[in-house]
Amino acid sequence: MFNSTLVNEFLLTGFSEVWELRVLHTMLFLLMYLATLTGNLLIVTVITVDQRLHTPMYYFILNLSVWDMCYISVTVPKACVVFLLNNRVISVVGCAAQIFLVFLCASAELLLLTFMARDRYVAICQPLHYHVIMTPHVCVQMTLACVLSGLVYAGVHTVSTFRLSFCHSNVVHQFFCDIPSLLKLSCSNILVNEIVVFASSMIIAGCSFSFITMSYIHIFSTVLKFPTRRERRKAFSTCVPHILIFIIFLGSGAAVYLKPTSNSPLIQDMIISVFYCIIPPLLNPIIYSLRNKQIKEAIRRVMKRTLTSFR
Repeated sequence: MFNSTLVNEFLLTGFSEVWELRVLHTMLFLLMYLATLTGNLLIVTVITVDQRLHTPMYYFILNLSVWDMCYISVTVPKACVVFLLNNRVISVVGCAAQIFLVFLCASAELLLLTFMARDRYVAICQPLHYHVIMTPHVCVQMTLACVLSGLVYAGVHTVSTFRLSFCHSNVVHQFFCDIPSLLKLSCSNILVNEIVVFASSMIIAGCSFSFITMSYIHIFSTVLKFPTRRERRKAFSTCVPHILIFIIFLGSGAAVYLKPTSNSPLIQDMIISVFYCIIPPLLNPIIYSLRNKQIKEAIRRVMKRTLTSFR
């Protein structure tokens, strides 16, 4: 796969060459990384331990937390090394692995968010049939669909990118390996790659967006018919955050991938990439779980049980 590549390593880029700013960026990224790992690990532990949370909704939240930890771990640790130590070197194989894992995690998470919208639609619009439709078997099938689709999507993009020759430069103007930055370095004809990136992104993002939009149109029309304001507020509080994080995730990714490579400002893309690589995994625990009454009660029960066992 790498025979046509004329370089054997790439150099990643930080946001600034100023030492003080590099330290600041490292601290910010490290804090976001640790907060993401802590929040998501807490959610995984609580949902796994507490039998009361073994329902389809929390099953999807647990899977989302696992993907969040994997997703942010692909880019941020290496970025911190780049910022702090100025060790910018990444091998071609390492770069390919990073692209594959980023696409795998991003596409799987996007599909998982789509299936979560389906879960909320059934729970709110068809509550009497919820346990018949959202069976454990169906939930596992949805999870496998996320993984398999992500593997295919990531594999296609990784192979199509690294069949190119890279000879213009080996400096990737990004804090991690991503396809738009690499296409700028290629001396091959990249038109087919740009078409593949655009078309595949439109298909997966467009289908997810359409499905989620239709789901929430039905959800909101049903919620508005609820007899009490309290019930409506409770339903909206679980749905609106889902829409917001989906818009941030999808919108920031589209801003980078759904435009011609030549029209891509470097620093702007680096900043936007933070919003689809780091912000969603950071916010997901807060939006989906830590503000959830049942999750908070479960955390209290687990902590109380843990403290009791130590006495």
